[in-house]
Amino acid sequence: MPTTFFGWVGFLLEQYGPLFASGTAMTLLISLTGTVLGFVLGLLVAIVRTVELPRGAGRVRRALLGCAHALMNVYIQVFRGTPMIVQAMVIYYGSMQYLGLDMDHTAAAIFVISINTGAYMAEIIRGGIISVDKGQFEAAHAIGMTHWQTMTTVVLPQAIRNILPSVGNEFIVNIKDSSVLNVIAVSELFFQAKSAAGTYFRYFEVYFIVAVIYLVLTLTVSRILRLVEKKMDGPDSYVIHGSQSDSRAEIKVSAENEKEVVKRWEA
Repeated sequence: MPTTFFGWVGFLLEQYGPLFASGTAMTLLISLTGTVLGFVLGLLVAIVRTVELPRGAGRVRRALLGCAHALMNVYIQVFRGTPMIVQAMVIYYGSMQYLGLDMDHTAAAIFVISINTGAYMAEIIRGGIISVDKGQFEAAHAIGMTHWQTMTTVVLPQAIRNILPSVGNEFIVNIKDSSVLNVIAVSELFFQAKSAAGTYFRYFEVYFIVAVIYLVLTLTVSRILRLVEKKMDGPDSYVIHGSQSDSRAEIKVSAENEKEVVKRWEA
């Protein structure tokens, strides 16, 4: 048997490498899927929460919208105000005890992460929407756009770019917080590590390996997200096509007007 720290690390990697690999894959699966589904849920909640009815709207519409806002506010406060580990226990064992549902462990994990992330994403996206200048809302409404059209074509493209760092941070948090789902027997990285540590009682070495794996995952995701942000920023320098103040600019014209445009450009 090994007698040094790194000797034990190498031995455990050799013996339980496939176990660590399967746990890492499960962690990535549930955290990525849960983040994507949570983003979609938070996006829908944020759009509804930013709806403002016109002055002439009827009482029924106002009452329905008020109820929707109240329910969404309760959802956000409850899932932001309670730990994910408690939510997992309540949802998994509560549905089994009172609804008779025998949920798959992986499906339950994705569901818990999704609704937990959705609560945070709703506020993140709402903040991004609010950060867009109100004049753009007014301009879109002035040309007859509905609230949904305004959001999808004018506001959200700008808001998503603004909130991308926060969305990436939420994904990183989910990678780490997925470890609490071992309480409902999800075979993610931390759960697999417990199995490996209990065989030889080398807890320090096993959890050192796990810490390095989590660190590698989060650093890799951070780097990828930074590249995505840089890509969305666009080039540092560019030429405005059709600009008359830049000799490199291009003007797209029809064939019949080409000669006339060239004469004007030379003049």
